[in-house]
Amino acid sequence: MTKRKQARHHQIIAELTASPVVRISSLATQLGVSAETVRRDIDELTRQGLVERTYGGAASQHIGFQPAVLDRDRMAVIERARIARHAAGLVGDGDVVMIDAGSTTTQLARALAARPLSFTVLTNNIDVAAALGHNPRCRVILAPGDFDGRERGLFGAETTAFLHRFHADLAFIGASGITADGATEVETRAVWVKREILERAARTLLLVDSSKFDSRHLEIVCPLERLGGIVTDRVPGGALGLAIRRAGLNLEIAPVDQNMLDSPQKNV
Repeated sequence: MTKRKQARHHQIIAELTASPVVRISSLATQLGVSAETVRRDIDELTRQGLVERTYGGAASQHIGFQPAVLDRDRMAVIERARIARHAAGLVGDGDVVMIDAGSTTTQLARALAARPLSFTVLTNNIDVAAALGHNPRCRVILAPGDFDGRERGLFGAETTAFLHRFHADLAFIGASGITADGATEVETRAVWVKREILERAARTLLLVDSSKFDSRHLEIVCPLERLGGIVTDRVPGGALGLAIRRAGLNLEIAPVDQNMLDSPQKNV
């Protein structure tokens, strides 16, 4: 997938967080492309389970559904890579870090694996463990539990009980969305793991790209006040931005990678 197509897909998802239904004609004008290009984009997003095709447009998915983690890996790739690199830079030598299961947290693990640090990671995600296993200076502790192939993670009572035995300097969690009410999530099993991780770490950070702003899902993981900070790709506005400021959260905006901006792009 080219970067221009990725950017269009990201924008379509972002528009659907603000409005439950968008028109192809409106999207074509905003994106500066033909209606046929937008139709192809929506068809592709529909096949991935990210949106629902409607007559003349697209609709957001149900609040109780999200695509599998391998499908989510194709969305907001550049933004999540920025977030991951910035978050990796917050880990210091000797730190104990907890990382939960998710597409952005897997990107974080890949960025961490390249850092010349000695640190310990506890995780319930096999992709996080595999990525960090390539760094001989990183000790990886994988939580037990019931394996979910869609999420590439381990969940359940054994997982939370295991994590409860440890303390961490820093915790990174992802979420399906974030609203003024807090971080939101589709999977209840994942929510319990996230809450346990938040309880065990001295500093907690939510990694979330801007397509998830104002995105409501089935369950609230925690109110904004429970988070230590947020790492994202742009400053949120509206009610969410106001709620973040009122909660006094440390909002960290991942810088743009100039190498990505300078790389050639192909027309689609």
